[in-house]
Amino acid sequence: MADGMTSAPIAVHFVLLDDGVLLDWAGPAEALRAANDALARQGRSPAFTLHVVGPQARCRTSVGAYVSGIDALPPLADATGGCHWVVLIGQTGARVELGSPQARATLAWLASLPLMPGRLELVCVCAGAVLAARAGQLAHRQATTHHRHLDELRAAEPRCEVLVNRVFVADGPVWTSAGVTTGIDLMLHRIAGVCGPALAADVAQNLVLALRRGPNDPELSPFLRHRQHLHAALHRVQDAVSQQPQRDWSVARMAEVACTSPRHLTRLFVEHAGIAPLQYLRRLRLDLADAALQSGHNVTQAAALAGFGSDTQLRRAWHLLGKAGSPSRPGR
Repeated sequence: MADGMTSAPIAVHFVLLDDGVLLDWAGPAEALRAANDALARQGRSPAFTLHVVGPQARCRTSVGAYVSGIDALPPLADATGGCHWVVLIGQTGARVELGSPQARATLAWLASLPLMPGRLELVCVCAGAVLAARAGQLAHRQATTHHRHLDELRAAEPRCEVLVNRVFVADGPVWTSAGVTTGIDLMLHRIAGVCGPALAADVAQNLVLALRRGPNDPELSPFLRHRQHLHAALHRVQDAVSQQPQRDWSVARMAEVACTSPRHLTRLFVEHAGIAPLQYLRRLRLDLADAALQSGHNVTQAAALAGFGSDTQLRRAWHLLGKAGSPSRPGR
């Protein structure tokens, strides 16, 4: 997998309590399901298994509907091997109510979890961060939550550095997000880390969502630039190019993917994506090379990873498209 984890699926445990916000868990869960579907279309094994767990077998959601068949809280304190994500969600109301026996049992279970990056991690959506704080898992960490719960989070764990105006925050094995839709942003980011950014972009496109690069970067992923359209054949070409940027692409070869003529494909690109096919390919490769350079690859490696035939091609595209600095000194 992209972040170096084992090939075994990651077990994702969504913890449900009464009055939990339905979209806080259904949205991220749908993103993970869509990621597995995208992997299946590529002939690859699923990357995630989804589990709904809690202190009771049935609970009431924020919209009044009940969820039943909830599994018991798993004994993760003794879990060995594999990777587990525990997802905590927000609740309705101005404050997170944790006075019930079920909530207290959940807090005790959370407090027992030996969090470790790549093994046992906590993902908090919206006010789920307050639950993590009350369980003692946010001490000496950075975190965020919904703006209406920021003071509650500070009070729940004074040793936590609460960050505001952030889509999501990562600190070791703990990930926190600001609200309902940012929980989906966070899960897309995590999907990118496990399955690669091209597949995460595919998931975002299928769910008709915007995709942010990371917790501090509001720009769109390079895999989603020029994709604010609904033309299926054009998306098919862009998917193919994104998944195999090193291939020897030509307009004719792209047209074969779209099942159309090269001339008509060029018209589709200009009309729907606002860019010519080879210009799109060059910009995508340049973004990929830039990302490779930023992650520590040298110019030769970055050029090969992005699909440029040589260092010279990369340097020429870099200057023609007006990027700051040079491949040897990006951004300077």
